[in-house]
Amino acid sequence: MAELPKTLEEAIVQAKEATQSALKDGRTRLQVELVFPEIALQAQSIAQQFIPLFEEYGSGLKVFFPDTGAAALARRDWGEVPFKISDVGTSRSPVETRIQPEDEAFLLVSPTAVEVAQVEILCNLAGDRPCVLLNPQLEDISIVGIGLAARKVRDRFLSTLESCYYLRPLDQAAIIRSYPGLWQVWLEIDDEYQLIAEEPQRPAGEALEQLLLKAMGSSETGETAAPAVKKPGFLSNLQRFLNALSR
Repeated sequence: MAELPKTLEEAIVQAKEATQSALKDGRTRLQVELVFPEIALQAQSIAQQFIPLFEEYGSGLKVFFPDTGAAALARRDWGEVPFKISDVGTSRSPVETRIQPEDEAFLLVSPTAVEVAQVEILCNLAGDRPCVLLNPQLEDISIVGIGLAARKVRDRFLSTLESCYYLRPLDQAAIIRSYPGLWQVWLEIDDEYQLIAEEPQRPAGEALEQLLLKAMGSSETGETAAPAVKKPGFLSNLQRFLNALSR
């Protein structure tokens, strides 16, 4: 059973372990999601911590960033590395030109909904080669949309991704999944987090709300007994930690 991490470092360690387990099991389309607003500021640093997972591939690893600027920044900051650094390209500079037969594994760092078409092509070209998406943001409704086109993207591509690690703080609660475990919902009650549910699929929307209401002792009339909170818990501490990082 996954335990809630107390710091960003612990979350990254968990994410790396889950990714490694999934790769060993032959999973090839993986995504790692640390769902905090500030996490984008740490994309390059977090990506660097994932590189050792691909050490066996040596020069066969290719790390992709969303654009040429982010890729150039990584080349500058990382210096001499045994792997290749690139960007996912644009419609004018297609990603097909960036995939070579000698490439053995791919790490995509924080791709957004703007690049979803190129990311899908890249994953398809990767075939059975490992392809790990680190903190992807591919479902931005303002870009992908909420209609038929967005649903097609989800059905055709996003549904093929294995979420090997997911951590999302909520208001006095959290959702976590660490491969190969189930999706877990934790709730802060009386100064500590307690596991209130395990689900085979990620709980969201009304289903998630019902789980939380039930755990908090909701009545048939809809009245909710709020959990007692006497001191800052994981979410508050982590939020302060991330805010400090972003300064």
